Amino acid sequence: MGRTAALIFSIFLIANSFAQEAVIEATTAGGEKVRLLPSGRWEYVDPAKAEPQKKAREAEVARERNSQGGLFGIGRTIPPGDKDYNRGSLGRR
Repeated sequence: MGRTAALIFSIFLIANSFAQEAVIEATTAGGEKVRLLPSGRWEYVDPAKAEPQKKAREAEVARERNSQGGLFGIGRTIPPGDKDYNRGSLGRR
């Protein structure tokens, strides 16, 4: 019985991981068609409406890439323009 339960549990985990990778197409209450992405974001299906979102997302990725701090995506990052950006060592005077 232990092997059977482990096998069923493993199959459930594998199926769940595949389900999380799927893009879901949906319609808003206003009738707009959108895609729900696995990352938790959404985007318009219509390319004309999706273009501003795409540009904003690319700008956000560029800001994150240029931020200082964080180790492998963990911890605080300081974006360019923040007062703490490029402060250097606090021990120097």
